[in-house]
Amino acid sequence: MFKKTLLPALSTAAVIAGASTAFAQDCTIKVGVLHSLSGTMAISETTLKDTMLMLVEGQNAAGGLLGCELEAVVVDPASDWPLFAEKARELISVHEVDVIFGNWTSVSRKSVLPVLEELNGLLFYPVQYEGEESSRNVFYTGAAPNQQAIPAVDYFLEELGVEKFALLGTDYVYPRTTNNILEAYLMDNGIAAEDIFVNYTPFGHSDWATIVSDVVALGADGKQVGVVSTINGDANIGFYKELAAQGVSAEDIPVVAFSVGEEELSGLDTTNLVGHLAAWNYFMSADTEANAEFIAAWHEFIGDDARVTNDPMEAHYIGFNMWVNAVEETGTTDIDTVIAALPGQEFPNLTGGTAVMLPNHHLAKPVLIGEILEDGQFDIISQTTEVPGDAWTDYLPESAVLVSDWVELECGMYNTETESCVQLTSNY
Repeated sequence: MFKKTLLPALSTAAVIAGASTAFAQDCTIKVGVLHSLSGTMAISETTLKDTMLMLVEGQNAAGGLLGCELEAVVVDPASDWPLFAEKARELISVHEVDVIFGNWTSVSRKSVLPVLEELNGLLFYPVQYEGEESSRNVFYTGAAPNQQAIPAVDYFLEELGVEKFALLGTDYVYPRTTNNILEAYLMDNGIAAEDIFVNYTPFGHSDWATIVSDVVALGADGKQVGVVSTINGDANIGFYKELAAQGVSAEDIPVVAFSVGEEELSGLDTTNLVGHLAAWNYFMSADTEANAEFIAAWHEFIGDDARVTNDPMEAHYIGFNMWVNAVEETGTTDIDTVIAALPGQEFPNLTGGTAVMLPNHHLAKPVLIGEILEDGQFDIISQTTEVPGDAWTDYLPESAVLVSDWVELECGMYNTETESCVQLTSNY
């Protein structure tokens, strides 16, 4: 499998220098890249654009795809959620891309979804999200709540003895839906409603003094407080700085973050963040041969050995290679054919084991919890075997009766009680 990727024995640069591949004339397969290169989300998404350029370049160096050269078509939706829809339409209708890799926030994905379904586009979405969605036109390569949020809360409950929870998030669909799930889950596990503090802030929020003070006050009765963070984008910088300013250590009030990885920490002084946590499906510190090769290829491509890797990069790596394999197996980039061929695809992940694309268009992936180290890396303190991603949570009554199966049921929202399919994918 690795012969089809950017990770051959030779470096990417060496392969390109020595390549003599002659692509078929006028044969180009276009890969859309839909990531914010400006605005509040550029801190996270620019790296994913670069990741896609690396993957495309590496595939071309290995011979292209179906005898054709891959061309990355990059657009900048500029952290503007309605603009994501316009740029997706441009990629499909104007540039006629064969696949799109992109988005970070759920609000941007929700903006794009109706366009994908109207024009029959294909999107690989690489970031953890709130679940409660399953579209025929989307493959979700990031974590669903049962692959990140629920295991993180379990760690707080079982390992750290957390008794009170502060659920802090950016004010949009991912944090709100995730926290609705977590509130229900926590109360199912005996946490009283009054011991759950929920707060939302806008994108780019910078004044965290009052909120951090409120979190500290939550533990005035001596009970252990834990913060579950769904804060997104550059607002994380101010949040962690305020924690340090108020002298809050991980021993006092541990924070587990779902949107903070190596890339976000690379811009922070992490001295006072040591011991705080993050839950992902990948960390750069994973000690595997495949990960070492990936990191080396990334450093070679980007020209900077200090640049880090992170979870959404691995998600793009897995999704891209599954798409390549599906195209090669079917001999076409036809959207309907490729969509049908993707469930059941397997590809080695970078932390050991194998990622599997499920009939619900989600991956089975391991869950990792890591502690922040002084150098901005993570000490992996917990790792599971592959956990199947669940499109519909078991912890909200209206969702517990729903399943997604695009292979046998050909439905993303099948009600097991009424034994009927509700085709409302654009309005989940």
